[in-house]
Amino acid sequence: MTAWIDMISDDDASPRLKELLDQARTPHGTVDTVMRVHSLRPETMHGHVALYRSVLHSDDNRLPFWFLEVVASYTSILNDCTYSLTHHFMNVRNLLKDQPRSDRIFTALKAHRPEDEFDGKELALLRYAAKLTVSVGKMVKSDFEALKIAGCDDGEILEVNQVCAYFNYSNRLLNGLGATTEGDIVGYYKA
Repeated sequence: MTAWIDMISDDDASPRLKELLDQARTPHGTVDTVMRVHSLRPETMHGHVALYRSVLHSDDNRLPFWFLEVVASYTSILNDCTYSLTHHFMNVRNLLKDQPRSDRIFTALKAHRPEDEFDGKELALLRYAAKLTVSVGKMVKSDFEALKIAGCDDGEILEVNQVCAYFNYSNRLLNGLGATTEGDIVGYYKA
């Protein structure tokens, strides 16, 4: 586990930090660097875990989890965040269980050409996420209306909005603190 910032180990953690580290554990039983970088200010970890799980792992979501992970990956590509891309595209692969399709999606996203693999409302949602990431100050009502025309309902738009917003936060956290995947078990879902 590496980052530029000091991180507190489980052995050196205060009782409150230990409690929050336990809440942040993945299904693999580990605490990834993305959460451990908060260890000097544990309450920020508490907020981060709650936001992450509500955005990507809520049973209330209606869009498929694999697609929300695609949105996460595309946002991370646009922000040049290798850490999040590595973790979340592994999630795409594990959830889709279709290596050739996963490879094609990855190639399309890296080329900034989601239209090579997506159409309809999925493509509209990816374009929305891209603009929200790289040109947030230029968002206009017609961006939202285009999603409605493509067949998205307000709940689906909110899901993508929240995934994109979360990853813009997380990508800046990770890149700004020099976090790497070294020592992490990559991917949230077990293969």
